[in-house]
Amino acid sequence: MNTKPMKKYLLLAGFLIFACTPIFAQKKPNVIVILMDDLGYGDLSCYGASQYQTPNLDQMAKNGVRLTNFLSAQAVCSASRAGLLTGCYPNRIGISGALFPNSPIGINKDEETIAEVLKANGYTTGIFGKWHLGDSERFLPTQHGFDEYVGIPYSNDMWPVHYDGTRNATNQRKAFPELPLIRGSKPERFIKTLDDQAQLINILTKESIKFIEKNKAKPFFVYMPHPMPHVPINASAAFKGKSKQGLYGDVMLEMDWSVGEILKTLKRLKIDQNTLVIFTSDNGPWQNFGNHAGSTNGLREAKGTSFEGGQRVPFIAQWKGHIDGGKVNNGLASNIDLLPTICAVTNSKLPLKKIDGVNVFSLLKDEDKAEPRKEFLYYYRKNNLEAVRKGQWKLVLAHPGRTHEGSMPGQDGFPGKLREDFPYPEALYDLRRDPGERYDVQSLYPAVVADLKQLAEKAREELGDDLTQRKGKENREAGQ
Repeated sequence: MNTKPMKKYLLLAGFLIFACTPIFAQKKPNVIVILMDDLGYGDLSCYGASQYQTPNLDQMAKNGVRLTNFLSAQAVCSASRAGLLTGCYPNRIGISGALFPNSPIGINKDEETIAEVLKANGYTTGIFGKWHLGDSERFLPTQHGFDEYVGIPYSNDMWPVHYDGTRNATNQRKAFPELPLIRGSKPERFIKTLDDQAQLINILTKESIKFIEKNKAKPFFVYMPHPMPHVPINASAAFKGKSKQGLYGDVMLEMDWSVGEILKTLKRLKIDQNTLVIFTSDNGPWQNFGNHAGSTNGLREAKGTSFEGGQRVPFIAQWKGHIDGGKVNNGLASNIDLLPTICAVTNSKLPLKKIDGVNVFSLLKDEDKAEPRKEFLYYYRKNNLEAVRKGQWKLVLAHPGRTHEGSMPGQDGFPGKLREDFPYPEALYDLRRDPGERYDVQSLYPAVVADLKQLAEKAREELGDDLTQRKGKENREAGQ
């Protein structure tokens, strides 16, 4: 019997099976998410920054893809981080605003984070930076899927130090404890001065590199949520005075250096082609803080609002061999989409409970006509539905104005408010033509307004809306 045709058939079949299998299914890719705090849409030179350059991030964009319509889950710290890590609108899981020290709530143990779904798939996980989802031990990262944690538990302005570096027992509205640098679940030491804070970028970069080197032979997940450029800011001696934009520019130079060190480490260890690296921000920049605040590059308003300046942020992804270099994609996406996207490329199981994110890897691949996310809900405060979006259209719903909910400086020359407390009327914006949200066109497009109002009503039915005194049917409780 001639077995040669059979052997050829089997070889061909095996080749076809191999060729049709996604390459990320053959070896689990490493994943690194680098998250800035209060970085504005215009704060990287590849997004239009001036008076300083971010060459490592610019190169990362040349090696990968840059998104121009990427939104944070909310325009404030804790809520945005909750959305990123769980794939849910933060109000769905009971997290809002910015949690203060000794907060009675935090992320619920029943919510599954990116770290937990990856850990269940054989990943080693580490977080190096700001957590801000509850500072009680039961809420810390090591209780939510992370094997290692080095960082601070909440924002770097929640401490007894003024913005000029002088110490005081109270800071604006609350009495704050010393700011701990935690390793695992216990304080290793305390950040007591601005000079101490200037070392954070370097410390977190070195800890991340040490973790990568230690786990280079197995799949790992690194989450690097930097505490800055959230105010107060400070740069180390190697970068202070190096930019033309004062201290903020100096901090951005050091941030860019940190990203470069991570990328160089991957290349040195020869794992860069098996590592997806994502860079983004938790929300937009502070406003009216001079050289202590970033740029929205013309987008309206800033952190603490549901306008684009508060929620549209930079996003760069690099994965050599899987994401083509030099791409710019205008598709709509959000940080709540990171969890399902990471699950897809790592073949990890999605959380058991309902999430709001969608897999947006087709945008990272810059595929033609890809539109995985068509709609987005802009929630703020505890559960205020302030705007809805569908494609290029954004309907800002009538809502009262407000001051910022987080800790405010109100001292040393900094204002205590970000803006006047005045109501916002209903308005329709065409973000394709008017990303600065300056021209209300609802009278020209009544059918679009009606469609978006239906979307808002659907959201109120499911997740509620404090502005219209509606309770949602599918909200979940935060951890107590």
